[in-house]
Amino acid sequence: MPFFNRSQTESSMLQIQGFPPVASPTAHTLILGSMPGEASLQAGRYYANPRNHFWSVMGHLLNAGPELPYEVRLQRLTAAGFALWDVLKACERQGSLDSNIVRDSIVPNNFEIFLRQHPHITRIFFNGTTAEAAFRRHVLGKLQVPGIQFVRLPSTSPANARLTLEKHLQAWQVICRTG
Repeated sequence: MPFFNRSQTESSMLQIQGFPPVASPTAHTLILGSMPGEASLQAGRYYANPRNHFWSVMGHLLNAGPELPYEVRLQRLTAAGFALWDVLKACERQGSLDSNIVRDSIVPNNFEIFLRQHPHITRIFFNGTTAEAAFRRHVLGKLQVPGIQFVRLPSTSPANARLTLEKHLQAWQVICRTG
């Protein structure tokens, strides 16, 4: 399944499509990004850019670090009750920066179906401001989500270089707390 649609629009932006969710039926926590960057789209994997802190953070918190094969990381994540997805199903964007997403091109993922299929989700963590803003703008008003806690965390993207891995670890520890 290709994630790049090579047809160019008039504005020479590339129409891109995200990945399916990674989740077990018993997932209790959903981690949402905005849209995979170029390195991830080319690799066909979430958070494939080696400068992205996501898998290093998951290594420290959930024993699912970048030194492990990708499939093992996903297994450990889902075994711990975590699901991984993006807010956007498709959009136009040049490069990897969220700021380059063409607002009028955004197609959100179907969270109504996802949350119905994963009724144990009680927490949604946003990997950065863009993921949270896109969810609130394109999804939240159309959903009934009683009892779900929403928390924005600092983006693990290399574009958020002002935060060290240690700072990300401090902020992201909240995902391991229950209640």
